[in-house]
Amino acid sequence: MESTYDVIVVGAGGAGMTAALAAKTKHGLETVVIEKSSYFGGSTSRSGGGVWIPGNYALKAAGQVEPGDADAAKLYLESIVGDVVPRERRDTYVDRGPEVLEFLRAATPVRLKWVPDYADYHPEAPGGRLKGRSVEPVPTDARIIGDELKRLHPPYAKAPANMVVTQADFRKMATGFRTIKGPLTMVRVGLRKVISTLLGRRLFGMGAALAISLRKGLMDAQVPVLYEHELTDLIVEGGRVVGIRVSTPDGPKELRARKGVILGSGGFEHNQELRDKWQPAPQNVDWSTGAPSNTGAGILAGIAAGAATDLLDEAWWGPTIMLPGRSWFLLSERNLPGSFIVNAEGRRFMNEALPYVEAVHEIQKGQASGVEHVPSWMIFDQTYRSRYIFAGLSGQQPIPGRWFKEEFVVKSESIEGLAERIGVPAENLAATVERFNGFARTGDDEDFHRGVSGYDHYYSDPTVKPNCSLAPLDKAPFYAVKILPGDLGTKGGLVTDAHARVLRPDGSVIEGLWAAGNVSSAVMGRTYAGPGATIGPAMVFGYLAAEDLASA
Repeated sequence: MESTYDVIVVGAGGAGMTAALAAKTKHGLETVVIEKSSYFGGSTSRSGGGVWIPGNYALKAAGQVEPGDADAAKLYLESIVGDVVPRERRDTYVDRGPEVLEFLRAATPVRLKWVPDYADYHPEAPGGRLKGRSVEPVPTDARIIGDELKRLHPPYAKAPANMVVTQADFRKMATGFRTIKGPLTMVRVGLRKVISTLLGRRLFGMGAALAISLRKGLMDAQVPVLYEHELTDLIVEGGRVVGIRVSTPDGPKELRARKGVILGSGGFEHNQELRDKWQPAPQNVDWSTGAPSNTGAGILAGIAAGAATDLLDEAWWGPTIMLPGRSWFLLSERNLPGSFIVNAEGRRFMNEALPYVEAVHEIQKGQASGVEHVPSWMIFDQTYRSRYIFAGLSGQQPIPGRWFKEEFVVKSESIEGLAERIGVPAENLAATVERFNGFARTGDDEDFHRGVSGYDHYYSDPTVKPNCSLAPLDKAPFYAVKILPGDLGTKGGLVTDAHARVLRPDGSVIEGLWAAGNVSSAVMGRTYAGPGATIGPAMVFGYLAAEDLASA
């Protein structure tokens, strides 16, 4: 069976839906989206929904765009990404990003707002911004998509209906009752839930809100999404991509594209064979929070068509713990005072509050040294546990017995007993605690400078002095959790140019093929500019792919 369209978009995540919207509503092209899974949204819908695009309308509305900000943002990317990614591609992202968000504001219900003070991940780097450049979706009532809501990708963490916590809310709630902002935010979130329920709303926030809004845009534009259509191959004729082959519940199909194919099919985080082939060991697909359907089909199809690849050894890494049946990405937990991370020798090896990609890079460097760092261990005491949210549990909620029984969390009345239980030298761990506690008292982490960067302060406790990122571990019982190099998804893939065209190893363009999102090698290179520096590029280069395709 064969069908023909102007443009075929592979993947119904942030990159794919933005590309399809632009192709249809801005350029008038007959467009179809094919999606491997039964759901729309992909990893975007499972994320915090942040978007890092300097100079956008939401930042302007909040008074967060200074004169020369675009040049500063370009300098920032140059300083942290460097020549890993060509300047033209980096600069194009900064120059065109605001336009893309204006387009989405017009074509979808998505509305974005500044995340106050969520710093760039390297705010002290040239061009970095301490107050941040990230925005997030305003909570969205999913009734706008009707029955299609059943197709929304299942969430990363379950929450009661209408219980919407934004990124800005989460920061205040993470410190529990330590400041008045915590309980006030909890009350506001609870009231929003009650009011929304009484009014019959179906409220979603974060990445789900963004995905729902993009899906509504596709529905209004009458762009079909064909679910359970798995890409198996690109059709190449005369050196040009002219369509795709897919497997479906009804058997194999061919779809033809008059203008071209845009890949937005995600990374390969859930393909163990590819992870073993391309990424630092040890690795496990279970440690990733990316969409389970992301197994690298688009990357493999692109390689088969002659595409170059880059950054296949990289991911949007983050220290991760395992809980029953799932992984948990540690966002705030390791930053909060009263905890630290050690290797198998019972010694610290990094600033635990580093941006999450850089934290895993430190784990990987340590592992390569011959000392076991996978797993590492996060150590904390009862004071920490009683004060702060940990893996979704408030300080007043007991850790489930199953977590202890299955040793996801280990507990002991003494540091020496804890060391024995996790298999690290007791004298080393005791010495590490003593030295760390000294740093907490003076406010100066002489070993790894935790609390020096402005980013370290975002998830910290402002009531803790003299360093809001450091507090002693001195109240039993003591806890340990196993830290693994998890991720939000892989970030290596097909090499593309500033127009999102897929390139061959010699730099020539593969006609008829574009790529955006995690199927392509990241414009952020081996680092991470700030919250939303995954979704932002996915949408921008999806938009630019449609633009270039339309002019081809």
